[in-house]
Amino acid sequence: MNTGLPVVIVLAAGRGSRFEGPGHKLQQPLGASTVLGRTLDHALASQMRVLVVCTEALAPLIRSKVAARDMVVLPPAPRGAEGMGLSISAGVSAAASAPGWLILPGDMPQISPTTLRAVAARLMSDPVVFAQYKGRRGHPVGFGAEMYSELIALQGDEGARRLLARYAAQAVEVDDPGVLQDVDTAADLRRMQEAEPESTPKRRQISP
Repeated sequence: MNTGLPVVIVLAAGRGSRFEGPGHKLQQPLGASTVLGRTLDHALASQMRVLVVCTEALAPLIRSKVAARDMVVLPPAPRGAEGMGLSISAGVSAAASAPGWLILPGDMPQISPTTLRAVAARLMSDPVVFAQYKGRRGHPVGFGAEMYSELIALQGDEGARRLLARYAAQAVEVDDPGVLQDVDTAADLRRMQEAEPESTPKRRQISP
């Protein structure tokens, strides 16, 4: 892990209320892992520090991937009081000395480690950046250390969108459609599962 790089903050504290399937969407199977497990594997492969903001319900899954010091477990919040802004604020506060932060939703398991590194590299010259695929804005979003006070003031569902507009965020064009692919619904999950390579190769048919 390179301590001179930004910290990847994985957001895993949301309710996932749009997901109609049984259980939490981040715990759903994806290949040999889960949605959140795959997201964490890709984040860890970037060789940056990964800090996860989660609820206690998901903590056991996360503890199998990261150390306790790299987890921020939020207490249960009244409905309507939680939100992405609170998670971002908690994550940034827990990594206050970092040179920057990449905000990565936990339901985006297709983003490649190379993309995370590309966004991190751009933070060396611009304070607010985001990944983009074929002109479409995606995740992660990156913030330099100078944005600390703004980030820890976030609350509710406002997320970081307001900051992207205020500070003329710079796009990092990447060849990675995963920056646009999240698991919001059961249909999203099915599409990802169906696109997974088969775990065992098909037996070759031999012509007589």
